[in-house]
Amino acid sequence: MSNNPAASNAAQAQANKGIELVQDGAELRPAHETDFSRAQLRLGIDVGSTTVKLAVIDDADRIVYANYQRHHTDIRATAKDLFERAKSVIGDTPMRVSITGSGGLLLAKWLDLEFVQEVIASKRAVETLIPQTDVAIELGGEDAKIIYFDNGIEQRMNGTCAGGTGAFIDQMASLLHTDAGGLNELAKKATNIYPIASRCGVFAKSDVQPLMNEGAAPSDVAASIFQAVANQTVSGLACGHPIRGYVAFLGGPLQYLSELRHRFYVTLDLDEEHRIVPKNAHLFVATGAALAGESDKRVTFEQVIDALENLGDMQGSEVARLDPLFANQAELDEFHARHDAQVVPKGDLASYRGRVFIGIDAGSTTMKAAVVGEDGELLYTWYGNNRGDVLGTARKIMDDIYDHLPSECTIGHVTTTGYGEALLIEALRADSGEIETVAHLRGAKAFVPEVQFILDIGGQDMKCLRVRNGVIEHIMLNEACSSGCGSFIESFADSMGLTVQEFAKAAVASKAPVDLGSRCTVFMNSRVKQAQKEGATVGDIAAGLSYSVIKNALFKVIKMRDPEEIGTYAVVQGGTFMSDATLRAFEKLTGRNAIRPDIAGCMGCYGAALLARDRAGKDGTSTLLTREQIDNLQVKQTKAHCGRCSNNCLLTINNFGNGHRFITGNRCEKGAGHKKAKVTAPNLFAFKNKLLFDRPVLDADTAPRGTVGIPRALNMYENYPFWHAFFTDLGFSVVLSDQSTKKTYEAGIESMPSESVCYPAKLSHGHIMNLLKKDPDFIWMPCVRWERQEDETAGNHYNCPIVMSYPQALGLNIDELAQPNIEFLDAFVPYDDKKELKRRLFELVSEQRARDAAAGKGRFRGKHITRTEIDHAVNVAWEADLEFKETMRRKGDETLEWIEDNDARGIVLAGRPYHNDPEINHAIPELVNSFGFAVLTEDSVAHKMRPERPIRVVDQWMYHSRLYRAARFVANRNDLDLIQLNSFGCGLDALTTDQVQEILEASGKIYTVLKIDEVSNLGAARIRIRSLMAALKEQREELEREAAAGELKPAGPVDVHMADGSLERARTSGVPRRVPVWRDAKSAAFHKVRYTKEMQLEGYTILCPQMAPIHFELVEQLLKGAGYNVVLLPSVDHGAVDAGLKYVNNDICYPSILVTGQIMEAIESGKYDLSKTAVLISQTGGGCRATNYIALIRKALKDSGHPDVPVISLTAASGLDEDNPGFNVFKPEVLIGAVYALLFGDLIMQMLHRVRPYEAEKGSADALYERCMQRCKERIVGIKKHEFLQLCQETVDAFETLPVVADRSKPRVGVVGEILVKFHPTANNQVVREIEAEGCEAVVPGLVDFFLFGMTSPTNMKHELGTKLSKRLTHQAGIKLIEAMREPINRMLEASRRFEPYPDIYELAHKAEQVLSLCNTMGEGWLLTAEMCDLIETGTPNIVCCSPFACLPNHVVGKSVIKRLREMHPESNIVAVDYDPGASEVNQLNRIKLMISVAKENFKAARAKAAEQGGSVDNVPGLKLENPVDPTLHVVAPYTEEPLVADQEMHGDPDGSCSLGTAGAGEFGSGVGAFDEPSTLPLSRMQLDNIRAAEERARERAAAAAGVAGVSDATGSGDACGCGTRPADFCGCGTAAGDATGSEGADACGCGCKKPELISADNPAVTRQ
Repeated sequence: MSNNPAASNAAQAQANKGIELVQDGAELRPAHETDFSRAQLRLGIDVGSTTVKLAVIDDADRIVYANYQRHHTDIRATAKDLFERAKSVIGDTPMRVSITGSGGLLLAKWLDLEFVQEVIASKRAVETLIPQTDVAIELGGEDAKIIYFDNGIEQRMNGTCAGGTGAFIDQMASLLHTDAGGLNELAKKATNIYPIASRCGVFAKSDVQPLMNEGAAPSDVAASIFQAVANQTVSGLACGHPIRGYVAFLGGPLQYLSELRHRFYVTLDLDEEHRIVPKNAHLFVATGAALAGESDKRVTFEQVIDALENLGDMQGSEVARLDPLFANQAELDEFHARHDAQVVPKGDLASYRGRVFIGIDAGSTTMKAAVVGEDGELLYTWYGNNRGDVLGTARKIMDDIYDHLPSECTIGHVTTTGYGEALLIEALRADSGEIETVAHLRGAKAFVPEVQFILDIGGQDMKCLRVRNGVIEHIMLNEACSSGCGSFIESFADSMGLTVQEFAKAAVASKAPVDLGSRCTVFMNSRVKQAQKEGATVGDIAAGLSYSVIKNALFKVIKMRDPEEIGTYAVVQGGTFMSDATLRAFEKLTGRNAIRPDIAGCMGCYGAALLARDRAGKDGTSTLLTREQIDNLQVKQTKAHCGRCSNNCLLTINNFGNGHRFITGNRCEKGAGHKKAKVTAPNLFAFKNKLLFDRPVLDADTAPRGTVGIPRALNMYENYPFWHAFFTDLGFSVVLSDQSTKKTYEAGIESMPSESVCYPAKLSHGHIMNLLKKDPDFIWMPCVRWERQEDETAGNHYNCPIVMSYPQALGLNIDELAQPNIEFLDAFVPYDDKKELKRRLFELVSEQRARDAAAGKGRFRGKHITRTEIDHAVNVAWEADLEFKETMRRKGDETLEWIEDNDARGIVLAGRPYHNDPEINHAIPELVNSFGFAVLTEDSVAHKMRPERPIRVVDQWMYHSRLYRAARFVANRNDLDLIQLNSFGCGLDALTTDQVQEILEASGKIYTVLKIDEVSNLGAARIRIRSLMAALKEQREELEREAAAGELKPAGPVDVHMADGSLERARTSGVPRRVPVWRDAKSAAFHKVRYTKEMQLEGYTILCPQMAPIHFELVEQLLKGAGYNVVLLPSVDHGAVDAGLKYVNNDICYPSILVTGQIMEAIESGKYDLSKTAVLISQTGGGCRATNYIALIRKALKDSGHPDVPVISLTAASGLDEDNPGFNVFKPEVLIGAVYALLFGDLIMQMLHRVRPYEAEKGSADALYERCMQRCKERIVGIKKHEFLQLCQETVDAFETLPVVADRSKPRVGVVGEILVKFHPTANNQVVREIEAEGCEAVVPGLVDFFLFGMTSPTNMKHELGTKLSKRLTHQAGIKLIEAMREPINRMLEASRRFEPYPDIYELAHKAEQVLSLCNTMGEGWLLTAEMCDLIETGTPNIVCCSPFACLPNHVVGKSVIKRLREMHPESNIVAVDYDPGASEVNQLNRIKLMISVAKENFKAARAKAAEQGGSVDNVPGLKLENPVDPTLHVVAPYTEEPLVADQEMHGDPDGSCSLGTAGAGEFGSGVGAFDEPSTLPLSRMQLDNIRAAEERARERAAAAAGVAGVSDATGSGDACGCGTRPADFCGCGTAAGDATGSEGADACGCGCKKPELISADNPAVTRQ
């Protein structure tokens, strides 16, 4: 396979012949002197994140000169330098200039030159230079893009993560001590590929570093890095849109790195013909800018150089500043004096005699060694970079130690720790190893015996240890992101050409540190660049980074709420704390004086050396190799596949001779080659897997009813026994997908619609692909909303939103499932209700399958399935399910007996059912089991006890409910501990982890959570597990001491149940026990403070968070009018975001952070008397995390020391245990007022957004909005119906008559998404203002529909899940009431010329139902999909879908439906943008701008097509920013089911005889609407069909009314519709009567009326022109 597909580029080479060019470094210049004085030249400048590129092209689109250079954040100087060099070749020829790129906007403003959006530049270059391209993949310095050309233009850009970009490759290359080019050369020799995480540059390091430390070949590592980039690009950007056809590779990394391209070829299975590698691909965007530019302004190089020189000071103030680290010299002197005194006791090695003890810390990037004497005095230290060679560095260290070691000394013991611990034990025969956390604790205790807190920040990891009584109580490590580690600072210092020491020195001297937040390393660059443009010094940036590192540690890793948690004695260590700046930032942010030992960077090896001394015994000596043996050590390396499980890992075996070897590459302990005694402790994970899936199936060839495919994914790890028994009883052969492997994940990578969904969901795509290969008659993967309730005291028993709905995401995004012969059943089923389940399964498995098979979808074999057979099969399956659960419980009881009988210990490895998948749990159960622990699952012990109620969180998810019960049980036993498994991106675990931790820690248990995803390197997991083991060992020794001293009170089981339901009794065992089994657990029940009537009478202040500014301002007035002292908190600022991050789990969604942050900022502001303050929060009662906002607020109040502040729930849901006697808004007058407030909020929001982009006088729309809002606030309390409608009419009239210019001449951009992010300007970074700033009109669907959507559920879910009649009736009555209150407003809007009425909620439901089930009601549910459908169908195909990062429901109802919407509506142009505190605003903005630029480009295409087809291009108003696919501009006939009633009445034509004017049968008239083929009208197929139907009805009416006089006469006299007016254009078609011939201002309908917009009664959004 060739890496240089010259053949496929032959045509391109031919086209590029022109002036002969020569390469001179980066410069491309004419080979011979050329005179350009008369040439028609265009200059394109591409300012990227790392380089400036320029390309000069001639009128034949050929490059005549090009150059590029890195700008190191100084764009101005770099551009000037490039211009001067270009001028020496091109001379002073005037050129048309266009600028593009992520940093180009600023340069364009400076030089007053045209700016072209990057995606448009790429697109134009591709279309001009390589027109055969179907997909272009472009990698830049910090961004990655995929542009699809197969169906219009669709672009994707990296959002929340910069893994897999050029900067990522540079970071990885530095690990191998080379550059990107060197990495490419290394990769050419590769023979193996290792799995490497590309999600984050620093986490990739934690995959790469161990590979290198453990001896993997650098060439293999290099190729694996490129493979990671390919995987990240395809899975993170394609998001369900497969990459097919001719693929072009653009951008610097893909231009220069042939091996990177090669990994893409392999990943995409691209043959040579379909690879396009353009010449000078790195100049493509610059060339595209030159091609796409439309400005006629011409400038010379001399003029742009002058402009740059005369810019003056461009300093601004966009980036916030922080306090300096040291206010004055005195502070600095005090700091130095204090820390200079913190020294470790030392001795002199040269004069020492006796035994010495060595500790070696083989860290991720550095190696450290320490030698101590018999009294623990430090004799020697060594600190240096390991350069990726742990063994080589260790040899160097030992050489040095042997050099300095006096001959009278002997080595007593050697202990190793860190990443290379095991390797050094095998290679150098070190005596023992220890997990690094224990080594760090030992070192700290020697220095500060009372230590309570240790924070260690290393190269790429961060460890925080909380210590109580000398034992590690709690361990925290960075898992999801590594911004804030040492290598993070090092890479920044490198980029500025400084050493880390110089960087730290500059930080200390800074006067105004830059606030850089605590975000992704790569995206932080954009803030650094902005700060530099504003004149920030290197010191300001260095100091800002020091703050960021510590903020990240304190608020993201430690999640510190209160400095008290740190305690009095806090030791900081690790290389990062060698910097005074980082140490000072820690002290300033915590308000604590920290203790930094003078050997902060060597504390791990110091602790290891002390452990070596402890372990050596009285006169033990070490088995360490002698100096000669180390010098002569030979390492033989071989590769082999493990073959001991389905992963079949590729192992690297390092053989050191004499039976010593070290194996790497193994993902679990099976391939580690350890000679361990057989583990006898039970492992219930292995037992459960067999019990779940090892079930007999009917033979596929003889099964009477054929085959059914079931994917081994998600809730099948819970429900498979049921479905297996059900289908087997009916006579089906059940075909199960294969066990998950990495290949399962890779098989489904192209169809994953969301890059941030959890790994279990991603794997399900591969399982479907696996089943499709097995070709079952149909595939069964139902959506299950409710699991069966196990604990009737829990609030609900939902499945999580992903488990519940993800089958629908699979159906929408896996192309193969859309094939006409494939049947994939993903319907919702009432799994928890036996009676309804029988009805539903009969409809699906019998009736629907028979219908589908008759239509060619799937295969139906055997005789008709009767209802009786279904009922019987459900009964059998119900029992099979109960038996499965009963067996797990019995096995749990048996395992607990085994633990007691063997005086052993058990670990409950608690997660979700699908964590039983070995590919998901990465053999963690086996790892734990290998330490001799019995391993239990959460469902094997959840039956034992119930948590004390109420617990803090709303207990609403069934799988998670088990976690709380398991934790409660573990808290009651001395021989059990719990480790929680948490999938990366699992939003619900942001709540459950805190709750499980509270239950365990209340009883003094250690809580450990392991975060797992597709990355299989379990370095962090091993650290945690081994640290836990060490802590448990110490705890156990303490318990044994207490038991021996008679200090432990005897305890027994209280209210503990056996599997059969009986109460458990304390067992008497023949085994002498050193520690009792049972212990007294402390209560973790949460005391809820109710809002009482007395509090209300005392006038408590009620704080309410701001969630939707327009609507909530009115609700505030209403609540005040009802007698409540409500304070609506001011709009969210960054202080609120920081407060939120401080008080809530950082994995929680952005709205939760904002809501909690607003409240905590107010609580801590000192403005309110907290003895008379309450908090108000809405609560939905659904399965989204919003129901748990209240739990988060209560936790934050408790953590901040204010547990007595009552939190009031504003909810209509029942069963939430939220009664507050002093607060009741469910009174008719308040409820009606609330509906009025929401209706008015929607109305004024729509009108403001509609009018503001066109206001004749800037600011007039906002001023009118303020006046109308003030009027409403004054009148809303107690307002009567007629007064309210009068207020609405006055408001409509005021906005209707506001002077505007060029009305409706801009593209419309819809904003949909999660409710808070959609409505709150801070949460969405002012998205409406940004849309308007880009020259567009924003359309935001209203808030009332959200409440109506919630009320439709009983009706919508009746068919699929069954609902109660009483609930349906009450909810329908509520909907009718609200719709009746909204109807008069709709009539006002219909009568207006500018505004559009609201769609009926059932009409919206019908639109959503075409895409997915209406049982999708979590979060915004189907309403989000419906709003997108409605926007597209009513002229707003451009949409921003705003979601909080990792919002679970939006994975399905938002991102997953985009592909289907594009299939239904090719004109749709949707960008999904994730918001969270760490997301890059620049990146979000770029993605929105890309979407808008596509909208503008679409318009140009429509304009050109109109011109081609004989229409007048002048009929397309305002070329500048039009929306080409806006049906409101093109439809010339109604396409609803009814005629234009409003028209007919206005024109005196009640029978509709002239609805189509005189355009002629079957024609749309002329002008813009005059398309010959329906396909050229940019509308959906459904809309076109409706238009045709409307035409047909109009013809029929015209024929029926042929006897009525007046139509033809009127037409002849210039009165086209017979309304009696002069030809003054009264209906809005834009012309004089009768002029329908294609001349300027052609009249499409021929009536001659001049009303700018005419709206049909039934489809008011359709505007005729």
